[in-house]
Amino acid sequence: MVLLRHLLDIEDSESIDKKALSNGEVYIGIFKATLPHGKGKYIWCDGTVYKGDWEEGKMTGKGQILWSSGAKYEGDFSGGYLHGIGTLIGHDGSEYRGAWRMNVRHGLGRKQYSNLDVYEGSWKEGMREGCGRYSWNGGNTYIGNWKGGKICGRGVMKWENGDLFDGFWINGLRHGSGVYRFADGGYYFGMWSMGLKDGKGTFYPAGTKHPSLRRWCSSLGCYESGRNLLSHSSSLNSEKTRVLIPNDMRSLSERMSINGIFKDSGRFSQGTVSLDENSSRCSLGSEFICREPSCMLSQTSDEGQSGVQDNCTVVYEREYMQGVLKNEKVKNTEPSRKTKQRNKFHVKETKRKSYVDIFQGHWSYYLMLSLQLGIRYTVGKITPVPMRGVRDSDFGDRARIRMYFPRKGSQFTPPHYSIDFYWKDYCPMVFRNLREMFKLDAAEYMMSICGDDGLTELPSSGKSGSIFFLSHDDRFVIKTLKKFELKTLLKMLPKYYIHVGKHENTLITKIFGVHRITLRGGKKVRFVVMGNMFCTELRIHGRYDLKGSTQGRYTDKDKVGENTTLKDLDLAYEFHMDKLLRESLFKQLSLDCSFLESQQIIDYSLLLGIHFRAPEQLRAILEPPATMQNHATLATSDGINSQGPLVIPPKGLLLVTHEPSSVSTTPGSHIRGDTLKANSVGEKEVDLLLPGTGRLRVQLGVNMPAQASHKLMQDEVDSAEIELFEVYDVVLYMGVIDILQEYKVKKKVEHACKSLKFDPQSISIVEPKLYAKRFINFLHKVFPQQP
Repeated sequence: MVLLRHLLDIEDSESIDKKALSNGEVYIGIFKATLPHGKGKYIWCDGTVYKGDWEEGKMTGKGQILWSSGAKYEGDFSGGYLHGIGTLIGHDGSEYRGAWRMNVRHGLGRKQYSNLDVYEGSWKEGMREGCGRYSWNGGNTYIGNWKGGKICGRGVMKWENGDLFDGFWINGLRHGSGVYRFADGGYYFGMWSMGLKDGKGTFYPAGTKHPSLRRWCSSLGCYESGRNLLSHSSSLNSEKTRVLIPNDMRSLSERMSINGIFKDSGRFSQGTVSLDENSSRCSLGSEFICREPSCMLSQTSDEGQSGVQDNCTVVYEREYMQGVLKNEKVKNTEPSRKTKQRNKFHVKETKRKSYVDIFQGHWSYYLMLSLQLGIRYTVGKITPVPMRGVRDSDFGDRARIRMYFPRKGSQFTPPHYSIDFYWKDYCPMVFRNLREMFKLDAAEYMMSICGDDGLTELPSSGKSGSIFFLSHDDRFVIKTLKKFELKTLLKMLPKYYIHVGKHENTLITKIFGVHRITLRGGKKVRFVVMGNMFCTELRIHGRYDLKGSTQGRYTDKDKVGENTTLKDLDLAYEFHMDKLLRESLFKQLSLDCSFLESQQIIDYSLLLGIHFRAPEQLRAILEPPATMQNHATLATSDGINSQGPLVIPPKGLLLVTHEPSSVSTTPGSHIRGDTLKANSVGEKEVDLLLPGTGRLRVQLGVNMPAQASHKLMQDEVDSAEIELFEVYDVVLYMGVIDILQEYKVKKKVEHACKSLKFDPQSISIVEPKLYAKRFINFLHKVFPQQP
């Protein structure tokens, strides 16, 4: 007994009892009535032993448990669970030391796998989630964001050979914008899609002066307050970069739960803790250091560049499709005299910004906040109203919801961080029914626009001066309106409601709500919520706004970026479709144009998005293997897929008979129509099979396959740009936008210009009937009929 007291650290004044249970398990220690309470030792039938603190029959406090498999845990317990700070040594030699909650790793911790890989960082429900550092035993290192146990979000990967990538990831693959630094000092700034270069980018050979990496990192716009991935004090080259655990982890809120060891508080029963997973040990008594990966690249690169001689002034503007080089343009980095003068002039003009003065320099933040508050209030107020058909009064001037949102809150509104504003919602019952018609769930609508992730401001190259916002899930676009545009929309709304209800396949943009914000001074901001036509899992490589006009319909090449929307004269392709798909397209375009003509609308556009596919014969010109093979492999014991060689999908877009169970039939934010029929499969409804990507439902304006034939433009004959191929497989997305320009309003503008002796050459005034005819005729050239 003396030895037992010493082993259990029990004082002489406390009595020790031994109790054998009917199932053969034994408890030796201190009791409180009939329950273990204090120090004690419990032995299960299979040889598992717990020694430590108890509280009213449950393991609570400090303790140690040794499983029969050889696994061992020492640390905090609570209510029979591993809960707090502790160290788990697996039977395979893996170790974990850090935070636990109810038997699962949750919080901050360090894990060393049996293959000697090490992860230090944040955990959630037993998986890597948040920011952390993973070091492979082969020398590769990743620091950045994780989700569901996989690399996901912003982060930096450094390979053993010295290559480094700083950018965005999804499911362990490079996906989104990023910069790749080669070991020889070259850089590639561009876009990736599922691990492959996809879209436009710029390659700077070693010795070429490249843009400031700090400026590039800040231009991504992902480091808002509270969203920083990592701090500015780290480098992948530094051996001091470690993620450590603070002294008091019990105060952290980062704790999750799973099944406990003891399911019944009154009985002892051995539960299951997964000890097949790898674990690790970390140091206590130090701060958790969360590093920002972006500065690792910018620090080492910007400083290193200052000592590099600019031996080369040639850079390469490239465009890829699924890893295959599509075209390349040689560009001299020396800015021309004309460009310098234009840049100087541009600096002086930057003061022209809509709504900046309205929101006192913080217009973007305040406007987004006000939008979210108003929409949340409106949808929450109208949704509980019993569903009914719309009436004429629902379109009238009195069909409005008005509310005042003071900053301090009121009886009906919550306190908020925006400025005081008045809110007006137009025709709430009509738009509620439209959302139902478009099969949009009210809760999903609110979460998309009003969720914690907020809205993203989009750059606008149009002449309207409108401001655009995109919801965090890319489903909705919010656009500010001028007063006359709002009047036009409300005037045509009854006919619009009938048209979209009658024609499910309409290409006219979906409208989900129209609202207005008024500030105390009387300044007003009007806006409309629409469906995003480019909400797709495929990368949109090209965007075109097509009006069927040649007057001013081109884009200055110096202003063309990755997401620039180009115009009619910029389009260098014509698209060949399946016969039935083309017939369906022009049948609906004719119906939509007739509707817009009846409403005296002109100046509308077909917004066209193009996704290029890389055919089989392009494999020979893939980027060099050295740039493709530098992908690290994570330990597969945690369910992370190893990344092998990147394979280009085979040639062709395959149309197959539609199978509802094999594709997503969830209505999108833009299209809700029928599955289209194709002539190539016997006039049956079809799905699009994309090798290496998936199976997609073909609808009008969504996932429409075609072949794009490149047309040599006049200004390309003597240019340095090289278009490597003539025919491409493409997937098209399209819809009719800018439907709020009324003919008579444009005529008033024309008269005003003439009265001011201003030549309105940039104003295209065409009667609605002629505009519709010209529009359709132009699209017949874009989508020619196959012989």
